[in-house]
Amino acid sequence: MQIQDLPYSDPGVPDARSGPRFLWWLGRNQLGGQLKALAWGLLHFVSVSALPFCVGLAVQAVVDRSGIRLALTGGLMLLCGTGIALGDTFLHRTAVTNWITAAARVQQLLARKAAQLGSALTRRVAAGEVVAVSTGDVEKIGWFVEAVSRFTAAALTVVVVCVGLLVYQPALGVIVAVGLPVVALAVLPLLPRATRRADVQREKAGRATELASDTVAGLRVLRGIGGEELFLDRYRRASQEVRHAAVRSARMWSLISSVQVLLPGLLLIAVVWHGIHLARQGRITVGELVTVYSAVMILNYPLRHFEEIAMAYSFSRPSAKRAARVLSLERSTATEGTLEAEVPGGDLYDPGTGLLAPAGRLTAVVCGDPDAAGRLAERLGGHPTEPGRSVLLGGVALDDLPLDSARTAVLVQDKDPVLLSGTLRELLDVPASGAVRAADALAAAQCDDVLDALVQGSLDAADPMDARITERGRSLSGGQRQRLALARSLITDPEVLVLDEPTSAVDSHTEARIADGLRRLRSGRTTVVFTSSPLLLDRADRVVLVHEGEVAAVGGHRELVDSEPRYRAVVTRETDDELAATDEAALVGARPELEEIEESA
Repeated sequence: MQIQDLPYSDPGVPDARSGPRFLWWLGRNQLGGQLKALAWGLLHFVSVSALPFCVGLAVQAVVDRSGIRLALTGGLMLLCGTGIALGDTFLHRTAVTNWITAAARVQQLLARKAAQLGSALTRRVAAGEVVAVSTGDVEKIGWFVEAVSRFTAAALTVVVVCVGLLVYQPALGVIVAVGLPVVALAVLPLLPRATRRADVQREKAGRATELASDTVAGLRVLRGIGGEELFLDRYRRASQEVRHAAVRSARMWSLISSVQVLLPGLLLIAVVWHGIHLARQGRITVGELVTVYSAVMILNYPLRHFEEIAMAYSFSRPSAKRAARVLSLERSTATEGTLEAEVPGGDLYDPGTGLLAPAGRLTAVVCGDPDAAGRLAERLGGHPTEPGRSVLLGGVALDDLPLDSARTAVLVQDKDPVLLSGTLRELLDVPASGAVRAADALAAAQCDDVLDALVQGSLDAADPMDARITERGRSLSGGQRQRLALARSLITDPEVLVLDEPTSAVDSHTEARIADGLRRLRSGRTTVVFTSSPLLLDRADRVVLVHEGEVAAVGGHRELVDSEPRYRAVVTRETDDELAATDEAALVGARPELEEIEESA
C-alpha cells in the first residue's frame, strides 16, 4: 500500500481484544511495508557499521605502506557511503509510508465504526475520547508500527557487528558481545515506571482538554452567569497538574536517555583500556584497535533505536487500548442484514410500543419522558440501543435490511442536531432523492432570517449558499441551528422522516409556519414528529400518546385534549396538583347526575 492509494478499499476486521493485539494486527496487515523498511534499514545500518572496519583497514594500510590496500579500502568506503545514502533515503520514505498508512487504516476503522453505531457511539464512549483516538492516538499508533521495522534492522545490525568483531578480533570482541546486551537491556527496569508516568500525564492532559472543550462549548452560558473566572481557575489548576505530570515523565525519560549515553561510554572506555593493554603486548595491531573502537562508537547509533522503540510502545500502548475499546463496540443488530438491498415502503410499525405511523401521513407522537422519546425515535430509525423486536416498514423488518438500505428508508433527526463547519452549500450537499430543492426546504423550515444572518456575518459572501457556518454552528442561535438542520433533513426526502423535537427552540409564530411548511413539503410521505407542541400536534393527521413504553391513546389533538388527562397533562404542562384538581372538579360536576340516577333507580 502506497500513500497515493489511500484510502483502503477495505481496512479489514481488527483484532480489538486488547491494545497489544491490535498493534500486532496492524503490523501483520502491513507486512509488505515492514519487510521493505527492514531491508532498507539493514542496508543503511550495516553500511554505517562497516565504516569502522574500512577505517581500520585504511590505518593498517598506511602503517604497512600498502598503496593497493589503501585504494581498495577507499573503494569499500565509497561503497559504504553509497549504501548509507540509499538506505537512509528509502528507509525514511518507507517508514513514513508505513506510519501514514497505519494511521489511515485506524482512522478508516474508527470512521466505519462510528457510521455503524450512529448516535449510540457517544452514549457508550465520550465524544472527546473518540476525537482523541482519531487524532493524537492515531499518530502514536502509527509511530510504533513504523518504528518496529527500524528497531528490528538496528537489532540485527548489532548482532551482525558483534559476530563480526568476534571473528575479526576475539579478544576485544568478547567484551563487546558481553557488554552490548547489558547496554541494550539496562533500561528495561525503568520502562514500567516511565510508562506509568506517561499514562498519568496523558490522563491529566485528557481531562484538561475535556474541561477546555466544555468551557468553550458553554462560554455563552458562562458569560450569562458570570462563571468565566471560575472555569478559568479550574483550567489553570488542571493545566498545572498536566505540567507537573509532564515534568515527572520527562525526568524519567531523561534518566533513560542518560543511561543510554553512560553505559555505552563505559563500554567504550573498557574496550579502549583493554585494547591498549593488548596493543602494548603486541597481541593486536593499531588498525585492529582503531576498528574495534570505531565499531563501538558507531553502535551507539543503532542502539538509540532501542530507546525509541521503548518510548513508542509506552506511548502507543494506551492509545491502542483506547482505539481497541472503541473498535470493540458492536451494534445490537447486524449491519449486513439477511435481505437484499431495497428501500421498502408502507406503514411504519413498532411492535415494542404498538406505535403505528400510516404511510403518507403526518403522525405526531407525545411522550411524557423526553429520554424515552429519543430512544423510541432511534429505534424507529433502525438504531436500537438494546436487542429486541425490530421495527417494521411495510411489513419488512429494518434489522433484516442492510444498514445502508435501512438508513436510506428511514432518516432520524435527533433533538440536538450537529451542523458541520463549511459553507451552507456544503451543509446541504447530502445524499437525496432530488425531488426537493434546497430553496424549497429552506423555505419550509423558515430559514429566511438565518440566510440574512449568514450573509451579514460573512465578509465576502453575497450568496447565502456561499456563507460559512462555524464549527457546530456556534455563531447561530439554537432556533437557527434547528431550522437549518430541519432543512437539511427535508432535502434528503427519505421514505420515512422521524423528527425529535424539531422546533423546541423556535418561537410560536415561526413554529406555526414551520408546521404548515412541513405538512406541505412532506405531503404523500411518511413523517413522524416527536413533540409536545400544540401547534405541531394540531396539524398532524394522527396523534399518538405513548405512556410507560406503550401506546396509551390515538386520535386527533383536540379530541385527546378533551378525553385523555395524561395527554392533556403533557401538552398543557399541567402539574400533578392541577391534574388532581381537574379530576376532582369533574367528579363534583358528575355527582348530581349520579344522585339523579340513584333516585330514579
